Amino acid sequence: MLTDTQCRNAKTVDKPLKLNDGKGLYLEVRPNGSKLWRYRYKINGKENLFAVGDYCQQPAGETEEESKARRDGRRFTLSEARGERERCRGLVKQGVHPSHSQRTEKLRRSIEAGNTFQAVADAWIKDHGKEWSDGYRRQIVQRLGSDAYPHIGALPIKDITPAHVKDVLKRVERRGSPASAKLLRTWIGGAFRYAAGELLVETDPTWPLRNTIRAPKTQHIRHLGAKEIPAFLEALELVQAEPTTKIAAKLLWLTVVRTVELRCAEWVEFDLDAAMWNLPASRMKMREAHAVPLPEQAVTLLRALHVLTGNGRYVFPGRKDREQPLTHEAIRDVFNRAGYAGKFTPHGVRSTFSTYFNEANVDHELIELTLAHAERNKVRGAYNHAKKMGPRRQLLQQWADLSDAWRQGAEVLPFQRSAA
Repeated sequence: MLTDTQCRNAKTVDKPLKLNDGKGLYLEVRPNGSKLWRYRYKINGKENLFAVGDYCQQPAGETEEESKARRDGRRFTLSEARGERERCRGLVKQGVHPSHSQRTEKLRRSIEAGNTFQAVADAWIKDHGKEWSDGYRRQIVQRLGSDAYPHIGALPIKDITPAHVKDVLKRVERRGSPASAKLLRTWIGGAFRYAAGELLVETDPTWPLRNTIRAPKTQHIRHLGAKEIPAFLEALELVQAEPTTKIAAKLLWLTVVRTVELRCAEWVEFDLDAAMWNLPASRMKMREAHAVPLPEQAVTLLRALHVLTGNGRYVFPGRKDREQPLTHEAIRDVFNRAGYAGKFTPHGVRSTFSTYFNEANVDHELIELTLAHAERNKVRGAYNHAKKMGPRRQLLQQWADLSDAWRQGAEVLPFQRSAA
């Protein structure tokens, strides 16, 4: 048997030198200084030679990860070469050529490298995305991209365990978004079920985690009373936030559209000269186009914003990826920074508007049309949509003017129905 000293000091000048270690393993030393492990074996009476790899000494301080990478690169110490010999002997006993096994293993690793979680999830989105709305698909892409891919995206999908997924979900839950964590589990599970159909995995690691995240019980949307509005508007004016996101929060208040409708707004939808925002049916909850007459204050904000984002597609581009719209947490974060965490959310703006004007005895149908609530009779709905455009413009302008007065601390008299 060889010793490491013999391997280390072996030299030859004229022709290759073979140093036998036994059981078919030997070290071939060449004149150019190369030292190569070779394994000689027989299958069906025919002699074969397998190139095990290069001889090397283990570097000082080598980590386990570095050691694995070295061995994957076919560079072995004496003891490691003996381990390879025993592995090869086991294959030979089964009638398998070590070289054939090596090619199969290389192919397997190549396939696994291409089947990372991110690659499979992207394929799932591509194959099934046509069945989803544009907004839903964007939401999945954004959430996987920001919350899942940084942590498990590069891992072979077959190696991902429930513990990996749980870590991802808990990160989202800890930042105060349990509902988002539950959705993320659903979407990660969707990618795994797709992988199972492609025979890439056998199990879905999200299944044991179905009760891991407990979303808070659904509550009625909190709205602000008339006496609470001035303090909120003052806090919103003073909050420290990115200019684009702060303007988004202000426009949400002035236009009383749904948060997703504002976040995904595109510049092509706006006619600022006509003070009109035309939302396509594809982006509306009720799948019906909706025109929003813009109050003067909203037009002023949009013209200022156009200087910042007007060269892109989205009015409110994402912070990290400007080819994607602002995330749903961004506007909520502005409200939280203003001191309203757990007290008032972006979803409460519409109910605040509705409550205020309903208590002022404004035409209920006018309020519902302004909020783009569904009209069961589509013919009547389309007729009213056009007929009440003038009153709707007046109502939103009144809301904006009232907001200016509230912000400035003026004493606002009860709203008179005739004003609308």
